Amino acid sequence: MIPRVIEGLWYGESLGARLARAALAPAEWTYGSAVAIRNAMYDHALIRSHAPTIPVLSLGNLSVGGTGKTPVAAWAAANLAARGARPAVVMRGYGDDEPLVHARLNPGLIVVADANRVRGVEQAHRSGADCAILDDGFQHRRIRRAADWVLVAAEQWRVGLRALPAGPLRESARALRRADVLIVTRKDATSARADELLSRLVPSLRDGAHVAACHLAPDGLVEVSTGAREPLQWLQGRHVLAVAAVGAPASFFAQLASAGAVLECLAYPDHHAYDARDVARIARASAGRDGVVCTLKDAVKLGPLWPPSAPALWYVSQHVVFERGGTALDASLSAIFAARVAAPSTAGTAGPSSPAHGHRPSTADR
Repeated sequence: MIPRVIEGLWYGESLGARLARAALAPAEWTYGSAVAIRNAMYDHALIRSHAPTIPVLSLGNLSVGGTGKTPVAAWAAANLAARGARPAVVMRGYGDDEPLVHARLNPGLIVVADANRVRGVEQAHRSGADCAILDDGFQHRRIRRAADWVLVAAEQWRVGLRALPAGPLRESARALRRADVLIVTRKDATSARADELLSRLVPSLRDGAHVAACHLAPDGLVEVSTGAREPLQWLQGRHVLAVAAVGAPASFFAQLASAGAVLECLAYPDHHAYDARDVARIARASAGRDGVVCTLKDAVKLGPLWPPSAPALWYVSQHVVFERGGTALDASLSAIFAARVAAPSTAGTAGPSSPAHGHRPSTADR
């Protein structure tokens, strides 16, 4: 099933989409009941959670994908490293793209992919990390964390969203009572839309929780094979093929269109493993165009397979710009830094704060 079909089912207002969601109601109820029972068992200590040997910051979603966890996790890791910590990013590992993205954004960063997050954090500690960031960890309650940051995308959230499989929600807004910080992210949505969503979700937070708003702002283009850079204005009036295998491809395409690009779009499922046939298809579709533009998440997989005869392959680099809530995030990271456990490093430092490719603690590429 391709992303646009799933999005049509979850977000569409056509009669067919509404009937499909209604037909999935029994499965939705079963899923929701199972989640509620599991959470209640953790809340009442009927299921044991594990205390890690190093402090853990969890970044997660209420919904399936597309909120910007990877760039925000990279930003947090760079921030901690700049303070003198040795952070690791621990993820489930749906594919090989996310570890490669983190390696590009923060060279030298410890990255562990393990479906068992308890084991993954311990492996990170043995590898020299003195703190860990769980990428997509909100529903993973088996490991205790020092802080929970929950991300909600301004482009995706709306009233009436339903739980899996009838909708994109893993949990409803009521789950925000477990969050320490709610971060509303936006790509092509307006800042006013982000503020409106924050106001809508704040009543679901517990007392003492904080809010933040983040713009994943396109910053320029990087040519994959050479590393050459062009400003975003390079796209103005150019005919490009846009390719994305991410959680919310429509938002990425909208960013390119807003920059003035004339687009043809190809969307693949999130974490899609590109093969030679995919590359041949993309290269054919890009014939006669000014280039192919993708996300960094796609570039780390497409780059090694890209034929020299095809038009240039570019990815869009992005700033992580916090428009509000920076003080709360700084305090949260300061608490993580203060709680570190001294661990002998076997992997060197976590990487410089300003490596050669231009990543900075206050920014992140897609």
